[in-house]
Amino acid sequence: MSHTGNKYLVIGVPPQEYDPVEAGSFRYTLSQNFQDIGTDVKVALEHSDKTASLSLRRFQFLLMGASNG
Repeated sequence: MSHTGNKYLVIGVPPQEYDPVEAGSFRYTLSQNFQDIGTDVKVALEHSDKTASLSLRRFQFLLMGASNG
């Protein structure tokens, strides 16, 4: 799989007291990270990325010539 260049957001240390703005930011960061990871996994499984697809085909071609002994 090729590197998509995604940079996942860092989840910070929680504050001592509940802060609704911080909680909202945390939820948003977490959901964005899961969406980004889900997209990367989907692309990898579907081989829809051209580079990943070509790499997989090359690997499969090389395996066809490998001896089984």
